[in-house]
Amino acid sequence: MILYNVTVALEPAIEAEWLAWMQQEHIPEVMATGCFTGYKIYKVLLEKDSLTYAIQYFAPDMAALQRYQGQYAAALQAKHRQKFGEQATAFRTLLEEIS
Repeated sequence: MILYNVTVALEPAIEAEWLAWMQQEHIPEVMATGCFTGYKIYKVLLEKDSLTYAIQYFAPDMAALQRYQGQYAAALQAKHRQKFGEQATAFRTLLEEIS
């Protein structure tokens, strides 16, 4: 299994709007691609001045993830940037399940 982790640092003023949009629109669109079998949302516990979330999507294999990246990721990421701009900064990490 491949874990596609998206970490997003937020401005506090947009937290409620961003989380609602992610749960109601963005994540359903990502899941509708058929490239992932599930997902989880986590709020990162850091310093008081930081507001960060991690969204983990589970792909069955690298081929599914590559299909997502090649066919869907750019448009979905652009939509996120258009809606929230610099108020929500994302970076992505790939992890492979070992055991």
